Amino acid sequence: MSDAEVEAASLAALAQAEAACTRCPLYRDATQVVPGEGHRQARMMVVGEQPGDREDLAGRPFVGPAGRLFDAALAEAEIPSDRVFVTNAVKHFKFERRGKRRLHSRPNAGDIDRCNWWLGQERKLVAPAVLVAMGATAVRSLLGKPASISSLRGEAIRLEDGTQMVATVHLSYLLRIRDADARESERAGFIADLRRGWGLAKG
Repeated sequence: MSDAEVEAASLAALAQAEAACTRCPLYRDATQVVPGEGHRQARMMVVGEQPGDREDLAGRPFVGPAGRLFDAALAEAEIPSDRVFVTNAVKHFKFERRGKRRLHSRPNAGDIDRCNWWLGQERKLVAPAVLVAMGATAVRSLLGKPASISSLRGEAIRLEDGTQMVATVHLSYLLRIRDADARESERAGFIADLRRGWGLAKG
């Protein structure tokens, strides 16, 4: 059976199927697939862009500096980290080699669309009430078309299946801000978006 026909019965089975995925070329250079993880019946699912270098090596989403920032934001938003599910729109690390370094390369529409199958499977298994889309890649994956964060931010968007989506910036954006005041302002906005999603998830 091809991966296009897989209907996994559990998250563990899904992760095993993802590990054998050849739907796009990204698997060839990545260390391993990085499946989503978290509460199996989470009311809120947080969707990022793709694994980074640390995630690719660890085989887990949201580790390293981005993971520490995310954990701190969840704590400040008073959201129990063990009650959410975290994942990425694209499951393999896309990068360009510069000597010994592997530099992040943004997924294109083809990467996102081919990997959308796996995100859809995670959504079916977890069945969250709310999706928090971090960054343009996650928004593109969940909406099926490009849209700017600024045009969506601040309100919940109801998807075709009834799931609500809250759009926010990506963690990598927050990490790149040099100005301390701007960074704190954007971080506060990010935490507010998480709170909005959590409030909707709790009903």
